[in-house]
Amino acid sequence: MWLKFIFGIFFFLCVGWGEEPASKLSPQMGQALRKLNLPGIKLNLKERCVDVNATICLHEGLLELVACTKGSKEHESILSIAARPMHIHTAMLLMGARPGTPAMRKAQDGAPNRWVPVEPAGDPVHVSLVFPDSKGKPQEYPIQKFISPAQPDEISGIPAKKKLATFPASFLFAGSHLAEDGPGPRKYVCEQSGNIISISTFGDELLCLPGIHGHQNDGLTWQVNPKGLPKIGEQVILRLRPEAKAPHKK
Repeated sequence: MWLKFIFGIFFFLCVGWGEEPASKLSPQMGQALRKLNLPGIKLNLKERCVDVNATICLHEGLLELVACTKGSKEHESILSIAARPMHIHTAMLLMGARPGTPAMRKAQDGAPNRWVPVEPAGDPVHVSLVFPDSKGKPQEYPIQKFISPAQPDEISGIPAKKKLATFPASFLFAGSHLAEDGPGPRKYVCEQSGNIISISTFGDELLCLPGIHGHQNDGLTWQVNPKGLPKIGEQVILRLRPEAKAPHKK
């Protein structure tokens, strides 16, 4: 019954959402989406995004992730999240986002013992944080505001004069993947690894940057920018907004 409900709404969104704003959903469909119980997650129909409860967990250090599951990799992530990654995935589907695949390796044609990297794919997603300003009014800030290039002398193997690029504006809805785990049902790997939104490439993340990025020390080129970031332990909203698709040509 649960799966029929999810796929029914997903089919409606894929077929009927199109370029219409969320405010034009039928009252019945809007009510059904609002009643959907995904703990720690809100389907924000007005803003056409997914809002996830999150906790600030880092103010200093190199980053491998933007967001991880609670009790996993808080030492290298800006946010920790109690919500289940599978539920976040479901919410993204219901907002019309299409998952792709994390980065992977595949056998090279004609050379089964040689492997070539395959870059990740998926719909682009804008990531931001929402928290109150000094007057108590909620404000939305792009995640780039809180991520800055690491100083070259803090990163082994990077020439001192090399300029680092601006942090990317979008992530990809890679969607992690399912894996066999004994005789039982397959497991959603992101729930085991904790890699919800990655900067480094792990191959099992829910959202990731375009391209492939190392997670050894000499591949970590981004750090937390704590300016304006709430204190460690404070609650914020992680906002995931699928980028608008180009209109279909008639």
